[in-house]
Amino acid sequence: MNAADRMEAFARKALGLAPAAAISLAPFPHRGSDRSYFRLRWDAARSAILMHYDAKRPENACSADISRFLESIGVPTARVLEHDPVHRFILLEDLGDTDLWALRRSGWETRRDLYRKALAAAGRLHAFPENLFPANRVRLCEPFGTALYRWEHDYFLEHCVGRLCGIDPGGAQGAGLRQELEALSERLAALPRCLVHRDLQSQNIMVRDGNPFLIDCQGMRFGTFFYDLGSLLYDPYVDCTEGQREELLRFYYGLSVAGMDWDAFLGAFLEASAQRLMQALGAYGFLGITRGMATYLAHVRPGLSNLHRAASGAGTLPELRRLASRCIAVIAPGGRPPRI
Repeated sequence: MNAADRMEAFARKALGLAPAAAISLAPFPHRGSDRSYFRLRWDAARSAILMHYDAKRPENACSADISRFLESIGVPTARVLEHDPVHRFILLEDLGDTDLWALRRSGWETRRDLYRKALAAAGRLHAFPENLFPANRVRLCEPFGTALYRWEHDYFLEHCVGRLCGIDPGGAQGAGLRQELEALSERLAALPRCLVHRDLQSQNIMVRDGNPFLIDCQGMRFGTFFYDLGSLLYDPYVDCTEGQREELLRFYYGLSVAGMDWDAFLGAFLEASAQRLMQALGAYGFLGITRGMATYLAHVRPGLSNLHRAASGAGTLPELRRLASRCIAVIAPGGRPPRI
């Protein structure tokens, strides 16, 4: 039995469909992950999403249990209908085709309401007590700490700064940058930790009937919620004014139980945003150059601009701010450096 036949057999069994019942499977465009998605249709108007995941990345096998956990604590996500861990299939509720990114040109009142709802949903995740987390039945990825933050720095420096921008930040400036980033890792690792989504950006927030749902949650782990805030509010995929960003950040601040004054809260947010943007830019370089997925290159310049803003606002990252400026100078508006 080939993969297509196995998918169909899994879907029929999960949904209780007769062998003669007509079904169809339509693939979604590839999005840079090692997961394949298909829209399954049956009974003319009914549908679900079928995911086939690669076993090489262990977090993929955790996806179904994480989604069920999120549903159990009231975080809106796609409901898991069935999971076949042997053949690596997951059947999910179909949330439609509209994500927060698709609404990026809508009026601010519409977007503000959706962002606030998304932040409130993320806040429910962030507020879940660590001592109540069911670690015996829900596996998570490695928590954030200095080692993972360093890995993200190396990812950024290799795939964005080096391979994409052709810059080698060596010498005294390179040493200063490394010291600055090491200190950043230590400050972020010292913040109180909670459950975080880890990739909370506009394409991972579906919108149905005016309500947001968090998807692609397989990377969930313990870390600082400021990383999620940076993912969403400094998202390179979506234009956001400084005023809009501050308005949303203050909204979350009103929900937070972090016990920090506003200036400390803002500073931690800007530093975590810079951290997240380095990870995202490393991914754009890796996917755009190594994987040949050129569409990701269009997000490099907006990501670098956001990195420059966050580093400048933080005031603690002058070497990173200078490096972001150097990178912006060699990246064309379409995301490609002159040599590509």
